[in-house]
Amino acid sequence: MGLSKPHKVGNGVSVRWASLFCIASFFLGVLVVNSFWGVPDPDKIDEEASPLEKDQPRRVLPPIVNCEKKEVTDGVGDILSQVSQTHDVIMALDKTISTLEVQLATARASKSGNYEGSPVVIRPGKEPLKERQKLFFVMGIMTAFSSRKRRESIRETWMPQGDELKRLEAEKGIIMRFVIGHSATPGGLLDRAIDVEDEKHKDFFRLNHIEGYHELSSKTQTYFTAAVSKWDADFYIKVDDDVHINLGMVGSTLASHRSKPRTYIGCMKSGPVLANKGVKYHEPEYWKFGEEGNKYFRHATGQIYAISKDLATYISVHRHILHKYANEDVSLGSWFIGLDVEHIDERSLCCGSSTECEWKAQAGNPCAASFDWSCSGICKSVERMEEVHERCGEGDEAIWHTSF
Repeated sequence: MGLSKPHKVGNGVSVRWASLFCIASFFLGVLVVNSFWGVPDPDKIDEEASPLEKDQPRRVLPPIVNCEKKEVTDGVGDILSQVSQTHDVIMALDKTISTLEVQLATARASKSGNYEGSPVVIRPGKEPLKERQKLFFVMGIMTAFSSRKRRESIRETWMPQGDELKRLEAEKGIIMRFVIGHSATPGGLLDRAIDVEDEKHKDFFRLNHIEGYHELSSKTQTYFTAAVSKWDADFYIKVDDDVHINLGMVGSTLASHRSKPRTYIGCMKSGPVLANKGVKYHEPEYWKFGEEGNKYFRHATGQIYAISKDLATYISVHRHILHKYANEDVSLGSWFIGLDVEHIDERSLCCGSSTECEWKAQAGNPCAASFDWSCSGICKSVERMEEVHERCGEGDEAIWHTSF
């Protein structure tokens, strides 16, 4: 994204913390000096003076009036109180610096020259560049080279095509793209097949990433980094290509959380950490999660989830030091641990595609997303996507009549 790394001082300590340490040291030094470097008592000065000094004419000092005599313990308590206040000031400064860093990173991401729609940048003697359109959400549909039939099943059901896709962006501020990287041999047969497909449909978002099942965490990270650089949206969604989506319901769901900062929306779960090799979703770093039989921290299931712009920016800024676990959804959840993030458990994003989504649609409350837990997506999605769409869909015109 072109972000510069923070300068380092000493043994890898960032400038921010060095500055804060200096501020803290200064305040603490002032407190100590003020508390223990008081005005000396004239009588004690006289007693401690040397014989030579006693023979000299004594300078008369003005009387010192002790208006309020405090106990030593009171002085220590006052110091601790002021130190606590200084700590609060430092923490407030740190929070302000963090906020400015995110804002700066967002601005730099927006100015990336590798994408269309840069923000306004005025230079002497040059015309200002085009300002990026403010969007509602970006939906990235994760796909693979071998998933052409899955993509076709989505295009034939819930994903608008051609002019309707452009209209969706212009009128609703919604971007939808199939997300894919490149093969291990760029420019090979697989990449050329995607080029042909993209030329026809204009609905791909290509990443600088080598495709591979065991690289999903890296692909997800690359997707959010590239998406927040290219588009200025309130939310960024990741969804698998074997999930059924009702766009109007997804929009309504996200709109209810639009005013909240740092939101992480999905079907939250906490599954077991699988230590045994050879099983699906094996966790090679199982020992990091405590004793055998422990569960993961709460995180959104990987079929679909959404994050707000500031979290996507956070991923982009810190992408080089964010650890990637074997499972992509676990990786994303781990990146937000320790941050002031609101986890929103939205069950309309994980309805069952067999019966649940159907009776909810009949009741006038369609699900936002549907799939089968047993298959981690719609079982046999290529064959069943149209059938699920007919039973569980909100109606093809719903998105155009939904106000966000």
